[in-house]
Amino acid sequence: MAWFVLVASGVLEAVWALALSASKGFSRWRPTVLFLVALTLSMAGLAWAMTSLPTGTAYAVWVGIGATLTVLWGLVTGQDRATWSKSLLLVLLVGSIVGLKAVS
Repeated sequence: MAWFVLVASGVLEAVWALALSASKGFSRWRPTVLFLVALTLSMAGLAWAMTSLPTGTAYAVWVGIGATLTVLWGLVTGQDRATWSKSLLLVLLVGSIVGLKAVS
């Protein structure tokens, strides 16, 4: 159950990061509210998952999921451009996340 909550919290990390960008410095209320809700739920889930998972592993997985999804969103929406090096680094990041899960 802790891993499920951790993954969901990682997804919410990407949501709050994207909402933070969309809020344009907190000047747009809908993305600001989404940011606050997603941030709160993401942190609460991370904190709960850390009660039964190693802190370093949980944090690395949480950040890795959020970072990966945020970059993928940028690629899908055209805000960022895909390169071979970026693709390779994302594969390595995801592989590292899977590896951390495998050894925990």
